[in-house]
Amino acid sequence: MGLEAAAEHLKALQAEQAIHSEAESKRSNQEEVVYHQWATFKVDNELYGVDVVQVKEVLRYSEITPVPGSDYFIQGIINLRGNVVTVIDTRQMFGLMPHTPDDDTRIIVVEYNEQEVVGLVVDSVDEVINLPQNDIDRAPSATGEETTKRFVQGVCYYNGILIILLDLLKMLQSITPMDMDDDGF
Repeated sequence: MGLEAAAEHLKALQAEQAIHSEAESKRSNQEEVVYHQWATFKVDNELYGVDVVQVKEVLRYSEITPVPGSDYFIQGIINLRGNVVTVIDTRQMFGLMPHTPDDDTRIIVVEYNEQEVVGLVVDSVDEVINLPQNDIDRAPSATGEETTKRFVQGVCYYNGILIILLDLLKMLQSITPMDMDDDGF
């Protein structure tokens, strides 16, 4: 290759590199917006959200069989197509005043782990919404209610309304007895 050909080749490579650098710069300046879906519901006129992936179904409120000796927040059990589902009263769990179930009251059946589902009694269900991940703020540490605060994953405003995003795993782990080792200890 002659000197002139090498110079032309070098100019072509530099031009190509400049194009790639410019494209890379544009990409880095544009943040990729990641959306996450949340199923929203109301408890005591507050709007809450849970990860929609964990929601299996939403049921109308029906008769719940009480379980003697269970914790105060466990309302009882229901039979869901042959499976026993523990039903938790979210109002009790959040330290709120009891509420008489009405036509809007629902049981949200959520997946706790691969083998277990749990029902959450809520005042009403709202909608499934998409929230940009970068719009979700950490939960403020100034909230007074300790029982609810430890379950909050974050907060976000959607159409001017504050949504409290719950961490179902933390919430359900806090009420589930610790697993015993295979030895029974």
